[in-house]
Amino acid sequence: MQDIFSILDGLKRPRLLIRAARAGCDEYRRDCHLHRHFGPGKLPRHGAAVLRLIEKETALNAARKQKATGYSLVAHVDVLIALMAEARLLRMTQG
Repeated sequence: MQDIFSILDGLKRPRLLIRAARAGCDEYRRDCHLHRHFGPGKLPRHGAAVLRLIEKETALNAARKQKATGYSLVAHVDVLIALMAEARLLRMTQG
């Protein structure tokens, strides 16, 4: 099984989508933003959060590629912001 960072390094997304997510990373607040994705209750640790966000983002990316009518660019960017910020926090706690 690949480790989390190998999975993240393998993600290939459109440059504009990544730039939009990077712009939002500085404003990321874990307590506020993760509840939007996982609902109320105790938040998962960084590693678990990243894995769950990868699943959500993969589904959104598949919908984007299929040009699904229910696809939301805003939701996709929001998940990418959380994913990037959580990955950054995970790296900081490991090093």
